[in-house]
Amino acid sequence: MDLQGKKVLVFGAGISGIGSCGLLEKEGAEVILYDGNDKKDAEAMKAQLGEGSKVRVVLGAFPEEEMESLDLVVMSPGVPTDLPVVLAMKEKGIPVWGEIELAYVCGKGDVLGITGTNGKTTTTSLLGEIMKNARDSVFVVGNIGTPYTNAAADTREDSVIVAELSSFQLESIHTFHPKVSAVLNITPDHLNRHHTMECYIDTKARIAENQTKDQICVLNYEDEHLQKLAAKIPADIFWFSSKRPLERGIWLDGEDIIYKDGEEIKICTIHDMQLLGVHNYENVMAAVAITMHMGVPVECIRKAVAEFKAVEHRIEFVREVAGVKYYNDSKGTNPDAAIKAVEAMVTPTVVIGGGYDKQSSYEEWIASFGDKVKCLVLLGATADKIEETARKAGFTNIVRVGSLKEAVEASAAQAQSGDAVLLSPACASWDMFKSYEQRGTLFKEYVNQL
Repeated sequence: MDLQGKKVLVFGAGISGIGSCGLLEKEGAEVILYDGNDKKDAEAMKAQLGEGSKVRVVLGAFPEEEMESLDLVVMSPGVPTDLPVVLAMKEKGIPVWGEIELAYVCGKGDVLGITGTNGKTTTTSLLGEIMKNARDSVFVVGNIGTPYTNAAADTREDSVIVAELSSFQLESIHTFHPKVSAVLNITPDHLNRHHTMECYIDTKARIAENQTKDQICVLNYEDEHLQKLAAKIPADIFWFSSKRPLERGIWLDGEDIIYKDGEEIKICTIHDMQLLGVHNYENVMAAVAITMHMGVPVECIRKAVAEFKAVEHRIEFVREVAGVKYYNDSKGTNPDAAIKAVEAMVTPTVVIGGGYDKQSSYEEWIASFGDKVKCLVLLGATADKIEETARKAGFTNIVRVGSLKEAVEASAAQAQSGDAVLLSPACASWDMFKSYEQRGTLFKEYVNQL
């Protein structure tokens, strides 16, 4: 679609919405920025758009007469696509794109797309570092924090766009088409938005729906959902596995990571990297598989893997106090991610959990504690639900607190020299914090105050 002169509604005034407005103005569109919350500050929203912006801001109920003249709607990922106003726009035949689709249509270069319930940020960050060692024009965008729409206008034909993609972002793609895609894993998450597990799986699978048989989709061989999904994906499947050798793929062989697509190549050992845990070895394998298919030299890959450190808020070592090591895993926003963090701990551990309720169940998380977790410190909206689950499973050393600061202090009191304290909430942050980043940053501040 030629966007010059088109009337485009951007739905949602967060960071992605602001990015979409900027790109649309560069493309010559007439832009309306809309948010259903009529208590928002329209002037503050306009200030984010920058000097000279002609974007018009509309708040509250969307005027019916405005709808008649729209050529396109661009959804921010935080806005559900099944809202009555969105369904009304679709019924009128107005195209509804996500901001990923907008950026893809306006941008240039090869896209490498990564999705999955857990591990996206680590894999995307590492993939970006490897590609930056090999190519001149690399953009790391998407759910990782920098909107794709912010970068699209600066991309070139020889650019590589490394995109972390959430299920919310994949809901509203149409032509989006990665050169190489990857689905790292699928476990229950965001069921308050997608309603059913089937819908969530189908949404994740959309990352590969426009690929061709000549392109690559990297999948986790040990994920039962992906095993079933593989037959529906049009791309050439390249597997990774943490448990077994593969005829073609990349796998963990004891302490070695082995790649095979014709000849067999030892990429590195787990001791060559600075990441902890099998889930991180899977993330590395996925990133290596993608970059090998992009023709990056093996030595270039090895160097980036060896130098790469854990991303902030993902099993991030904070500090040792009185012999106790503190880890920030605020990005553990669902039970499966929190299980991976517990598994990565090698000493007796006090876990801090609880937060916003995404309709998750916590039985498997509690079961993963085994003899390793000595105490569970709970806060937030899900504290009652988690405590009930834990007590039913026979785990009774539970401390309830009202704030994150209290949680850190209570954990310090429970831990002994040689133990670890792990913030890995198994829940989103939105009941008490703006984001998991804010939660993790505050945790680190409180630990540094001990």
